[in-house]
Amino acid sequence: MDAKQKCLFINDEIPKARLFESEKRDVHPDCNTSWRISPEPFWIPETDLKWFEELGTHLLNFYRACNLLYSQSVRGIQPTWVAEYLELGKPESVIQYGRMNRFKSQLPGVLRPDILPTTDGMAITELDSIPGFIGATGCLGRLYAQLGYSIIGGSDGMVAGYAEMIRALAKKDDPTLAIVVSDESEDYWAEMVWLAAALCEVGVQTFTVKPHEVIFSEDGLLVESAEGRVAVDVFYRFYELFDLQNIPKSELMFYGAKKRTVVMTPPPKSYLEEKLCLALFHHPALQPFWKRHLGKKTYPFLQEAIPETWIIDARPLPPHAVIPNLQVDGNAVTDWRQLSTVTQKQRELVIKPSGFSELAWGSRGVAIGHDLPTEDWEAVIENSLANFEKSPHVLQKFHTAERVRMQYYDFDREEVQEMACRPLLRPYYFVVGDKVKLGGMQAAVCPADKKILHGMVDSIIVPCARMQGR
Repeated sequence: MDAKQKCLFINDEIPKARLFESEKRDVHPDCNTSWRISPEPFWIPETDLKWFEELGTHLLNFYRACNLLYSQSVRGIQPTWVAEYLELGKPESVIQYGRMNRFKSQLPGVLRPDILPTTDGMAITELDSIPGFIGATGCLGRLYAQLGYSIIGGSDGMVAGYAEMIRALAKKDDPTLAIVVSDESEDYWAEMVWLAAALCEVGVQTFTVKPHEVIFSEDGLLVESAEGRVAVDVFYRFYELFDLQNIPKSELMFYGAKKRTVVMTPPPKSYLEEKLCLALFHHPALQPFWKRHLGKKTYPFLQEAIPETWIIDARPLPPHAVIPNLQVDGNAVTDWRQLSTVTQKQRELVIKPSGFSELAWGSRGVAIGHDLPTEDWEAVIENSLANFEKSPHVLQKFHTAERVRMQYYDFDREEVQEMACRPLLRPYYFVVGDKVKLGGMQAAVCPADKKILHGMVDSIIVPCARMQGR
């Protein structure tokens, strides 16, 4: 196939996978995706691939350390302000779920960072433990593998990795899984249906259900099947904890997990879903903790990869205090409002909600300083300060992804075009016991003039593949 034929092959096969039937599209009527289709995957050089393969273990170590840090903070072993930060704006029920002994050692089964490849190396800008696009990345991996590309994780790496994770949680080879998708996550329904079908093919009986369809009994959770009611071994919580009040039967699902009649993943630990954790990683007072619990390999690895991040704390500082490592023109910052009046060049900064908020995913709520007029940037800072106790925000230094060029099929011109763009890389890691498996990688490759990189209509979305010979 030539480049055009490859794009049309992908376009023709997507509806057969029934991934995007319900999506409203703002693209050409002949295009079956909500993004631009490329004839080839995003290439990852061998040196970078080794970095990504190593990253999974370091991320698992980081999640374990975050889990321990919160637990020790609650008990007063570590500073109590750590738990106070991570509990801001959360109802007591969510806090208590996270503290239950039943879930004490449990961590998310899927780890997906957002990573920008920059001229200075890889920058981890976010961590997500309830990520979307698992099914879509799996489907695209299969399709591009059919074109002969060496897809990272293999043609079925996403499905195999997810299945291994579920089997490890269920402690059996033929578990029954329920993927519970909330109304808030409706956009991902079709891809979770695809994932369920793919898991059934490899021996994991899987049902995609809405929360109200889950059936509760004292013996466990059940779902309806063509043959009748089926007991569930594991349920995958594809809904956010901030949305619990809108989730029917959420208390019954948590009750089943608490009583060990079913395994829930990810566990109900909202503090592990907070961007605040990235700021805590850089906090000067916590460096002894991180060094001790992350060790000589993980600590320096993450020091290079996690950008400097700050919690926008609305409380005034004492006269002698400064915000650590945050400067303007070489001068220490003592008040967040000092950032309001800096020049556009000086405010190459990003502000985003930390986690427990409907604005904390999908690039909603993200504000980039040098992309906004001064008055709008001032308003973002004021809003962040005003919402500190209800929905804390974090500040990060802005990182620019390297420019690359990629081809895509233009449905209007009916030919392959090339554009300058910047990639956002999203590897999917599956936790299997004490190990981590890289199941696959997705690249959202956006036009070079875009500041916020995500799966927009004019972006190219592809799986990542191993670049041979480099």
